[in-house]
Amino acid sequence: MFSAGILVISDKGSLGERRDESGPVIKECVSVLPVQVVEYDIVPDEKAIISDKLREWVDEKGLALILTSGGTGLSPRDVTPEATSAVIDRVVPGLVEAMRMETMKRKTEAILSRAVAGIRGRSLIINLPGSPRGVRECLDVILPVLPHAVDIVSGESCEDSHGGS
Repeated sequence: MFSAGILVISDKGSLGERRDESGPVIKECVSVLPVQVVEYDIVPDEKAIISDKLREWVDEKGLALILTSGGTGLSPRDVTPEATSAVIDRVVPGLVEAMRMETMKRKTEAILSRAVAGIRGRSLIINLPGSPRGVRECLDVILPVLPHAVDIVSGESCEDSHGGS
């Protein structure tokens, strides 16, 4: 069992002007994993606020997995990838590459996602889209590898010296 946090990035959601629909979808999708969601928050599309929350959840709370939703598009307010990149030590490009490749088969615009995935300390952080449908489709792609990825990042599983898993 590993700990996780769900961070929704939405200006209107953080002000209570819009009901969060993607966070509950994330929670439902990850319920098939050996995970306990222990943190959940909605923050505005502000780089410093997002980065600070990610640092807090990793450095102070020790979460093994953080899934963000929202702020990965092309609009000027979409800063989640920059906020995530500012806090991660290493990128894990295969996760977002796989999500984009698979989801663009259903919706061509998925190729415009700027989502980032990476490691900070012993935690895995993954950006997801802001829509419930996008969240579900992306998680369908990566859910099978998440427990193994979290085990490796946390040091619970040993990899061989060839960099494979």
